[in-house]
Amino acid sequence: MSRNINENLIVASSPHVTDKITTSKIMLDVIIALIPAFIMSGIIFGPRAIIMTIVCVVACIFFEYASRKLLKRDSTISDLSAVVTGVLLSFNLPSNLPYWMAVVGCFVAIVVVKQLFGGIGQNFVNPAITARIVLIVSFATPMTTWPIPERIFSAADAITGPTPLGIMNMGGDPSTLPSNMELFLGFVGGSLGETSAVALLLGGIYLVVRKVISPAIPLAFIGTVFVFALLVGQDPIFHIFAGGVMLGAIFMATDYCTSPLSFKGKIVFGIGCGLITMMIRVFGSYPEGVSFSILLMNILTPHIDTLCNPMYKMEKGGAAK
Repeated sequence: MSRNINENLIVASSPHVTDKITTSKIMLDVIIALIPAFIMSGIIFGPRAIIMTIVCVVACIFFEYASRKLLKRDSTISDLSAVVTGVLLSFNLPSNLPYWMAVVGCFVAIVVVKQLFGGIGQNFVNPAITARIVLIVSFATPMTTWPIPERIFSAADAITGPTPLGIMNMGGDPSTLPSNMELFLGFVGGSLGETSAVALLLGGIYLVVRKVISPAIPLAFIGTVFVFALLVGQDPIFHIFAGGVMLGAIFMATDYCTSPLSFKGKIVFGIGCGLITMMIRVFGSYPEGVSFSILLMNILTPHIDTLCNPMYKMEKGGAAK
């Protein structure tokens, strides 16, 4: 009888606990949460914003399918993670970026960052964030040329100008900065998905209500930005609504496989992202630091988990507690 029981045992890798919540359901919720920002990107930047998002999504799906095929692995395009990566990457790009450059970013995100490390759940940094940084380093001028929203509907070659953070970084006249309400609504220059704070906030509330994300990282991230701005005598609301803080804090820093597991770890992670973001904004030569802060904290995530998870702590005698 014992022999029959042993023969029925199945050896498999974790996880061993099953649940009705699947990767595709989680990704679908993220896509739904991104719809308000997607709509606002079309309203603010015009049809090219919609096309840019579609190009990125299609390219990410293609690269995921092709790379899995070449590596002789099962197809994973049905889990919708490639769609989410495509949308998030497009939201980090200016609407006037050449499409082929966006496709290069998709290749980096899916093939280099994700699939070469084993696929979803195996990458140690956020694919869309990493791809954006690679594009900034490789194509600095196109990646920092921002269309002015008011002209995007009426001009084939849109008038471009600096973002609000760019104006501040260059020491421009504060009176030329948009109001906090304009930043909240999103009618300013910038990447597709980072301009409308209200659209991102709606998506974030949806994800929290659906229990897709914990509010710990977004609140710690945004709260740190707020406090840091106060300490250096700058407008905290401006720093929260301008640039990629809302997009990064809600949709990118909360990535399951690149953020800490424990509640304490999430708080440390969010605070770290906020501190690095503001140090780059205030003291650095580059006007925005969200992408770099999330990437750096992604690298530190295993160490944060080790320090903040009680299961990993060791007593002086060397025994695990």
